[in-house]
Amino acid sequence: MLKKSLAIMSISAAFFAQAQDVSVIRNTVDVYSNAPNVGSAKFNAMAGSNGALGGDANSLLTNPAGLGVAISGEVSGTLSITSNKNTSSFAGSSYGYNINKGDLGNLGAVMTFQLMTESAWKFINVGVNYSNQTIDNYIETPGNSNLIYDFPNNTSSSFGRHAYDRYGYLSKTSFGVGANYNNSFYLGAGLNFFNSSIDQSDTAIFNSLANGSSEYFSKQNTPFYEKGNGFSASLGVIGKFGQNFRLGAALETPTFWNINRSYNFYNDPVYGDDYAVEDRKLTSPMKATVSAAFIASKSFALNVDYTLGLTKPKYKVYGGAETELNDFFKDNYKNLSEVKIGAEYRLKQFRLRGGYSYASSPFDALTIDRYTDNGGVSQGQSYNNLILNDRNALSLGLGYDFRSFYIDASYQNVTSKYANPFLYGVVNGNYEAGYYSPSNLISSDAYAVSDVKNVRNNFFITFGWKF
Repeated sequence: MLKKSLAIMSISAAFFAQAQDVSVIRNTVDVYSNAPNVGSAKFNAMAGSNGALGGDANSLLTNPAGLGVAISGEVSGTLSITSNKNTSSFAGSSYGYNINKGDLGNLGAVMTFQLMTESAWKFINVGVNYSNQTIDNYIETPGNSNLIYDFPNNTSSSFGRHAYDRYGYLSKTSFGVGANYNNSFYLGAGLNFFNSSIDQSDTAIFNSLANGSSEYFSKQNTPFYEKGNGFSASLGVIGKFGQNFRLGAALETPTFWNINRSYNFYNDPVYGDDYAVEDRKLTSPMKATVSAAFIASKSFALNVDYTLGLTKPKYKVYGGAETELNDFFKDNYKNLSEVKIGAEYRLKQFRLRGGYSYASSPFDALTIDRYTDNGGVSQGQSYNNLILNDRNALSLGLGYDFRSFYIDASYQNVTSKYANPFLYGVVNGNYEAGYYSPSNLISSDAYAVSDVKNVRNNFFITFGWKF
């Protein structure tokens, strides 16, 4: 049963500082530390694996040295149609919700400059790439009539439902230069500029046991709105080893984010219910990528990329909230790793492509107190998939080359399963972190946890011109 009189748990019993909303943790990793990786249909069909192949503007998403591989100019545009479905299961019931959206996913261009000298430097190429993706994500969890909250006015309500609702976008614009040395060694560098927009809410509904009426509650400091811009730089190299093998390596600096945010707060002893604005600065992880490619002939190519996060997210400290976030990431964040494999087969003017990628879970095992289906509390429950988990992606695609013009299409299926915590927030004296309605508040020192299956089915079509 939810409790109205609580003692604050020790930090070891809670998986992160009590003042923070779960969505702040999720967004730090899922949005600000996860640069958009939406490229052309070719790039997406090969699971984003091109670190040692290069040859087009999408090289700026993995290894800018790939710009130096290009021998002709190119311009392309990609339309994306995304489908994001979350199915949240709790206490024997499930809710599923699907978000479909069409957008401009990618624009890319490369200009090649052949050096007409006797030097071993063959080309100096310039590229620009724009990637854009929706970050809309809605997780609705069904209720449980066994979870009862007793309000101070001698009324009681049962848990009706919960929802995390996020909508917005994340984009990355990159400018880079790549050089070709003797058709065997390639160098590249890029500058990356990020923009983001997040509207986030965390709401719960409780149903009166007396008359069945529903009462809506919002988590303290939600809903919140964030507008962010960030900057990073990247360096890369690619080397040929014989006619059939290439190796590549790239390093991307941390992304330095400036985030302007506003949020609602409740039950303040001075201001009551109102809203506030603040700025945050976040440094997302530095990343390194190593790549290998096998090019059997002009008809077949295979590429493998491995990316590893080298640092952890870190907020500039302005107060207790940033300190709590930094302590959580310091103690619980794992350096993210991702493997991507992509292949292309050419049959005259046709192109057949496929790929697979795997990204690891970003967190160590986390321990929380959680509510059981019968309304009791299970203490010290450990989860290795709380908030976010590992991710698998399968992709395939095809294309047709009209010599100067080409058209490509691809399909991508991305899946992940994780445990979704919510409903936690204590109110104790001057410490306010609960769920609030205009007339009531709910204080809870344990989490309700649902099982979420996320499935994303994405389609891309690219139109390009080579010159």
